[in-house]
Amino acid sequence: MSDLLERLRGRGWRMTAQRRVVAEVLDGDHVHLTADEVHARAVERLPEISRATVYNTLGELVTLGEVLEVATDRRAKRYDPNAHRPHHHLVCARCGAIRDVHPAGNPLADLPDSERFGFTVSNVEVTYKGVCPDCAA
Repeated sequence: MSDLLERLRGRGWRMTAQRRVVAEVLDGDHVHLTADEVHARAVERLPEISRATVYNTLGELVTLGEVLEVATDRRAKRYDPNAHRPHHHLVCARCGAIRDVHPAGNPLADLPDSERFGFTVSNVEVTYKGVCPDCAA
C-alpha cells in the first residue's frame, strides 16, 4: 500500500475503487502529474473511471491537504502527493519537468525581519528554474 493510501486510510477516507486508483496513480517520488495525465493512467487501471471523478477526487485530496496543487508559469496545474514533507520544486523552463528538492537550511529563517514588513510568515514556496539534462542535450 502506498504512503498516500495509508494516510487516507488513517483519516478514515471512504476508499472507493475510483479513489483508490487515483491515489495509486499519484503514488511515488517526484510525481507531478496533470489532471489529464492522472485520468489517462487511471483509465488504464479502471477503464470506466470518468474525467469528472478524477477531477473531483483530486480536488478532495487537495482540500484534505494530502496532495499539493502545483502551478508553474502558464502550464496546467500538477498534483504532488509529497504534501507532508517540506520541499521545493526544480522546474525545467523548456519542457516543464518538475523534481522535488530538499535543500539544507530554513528558508523562513533566511528572510530578514526587515524584509517581512510586519508579516507573520507561515509558509515558503521556492521554485528553482533551469534546463533539465534532456532539454540541454
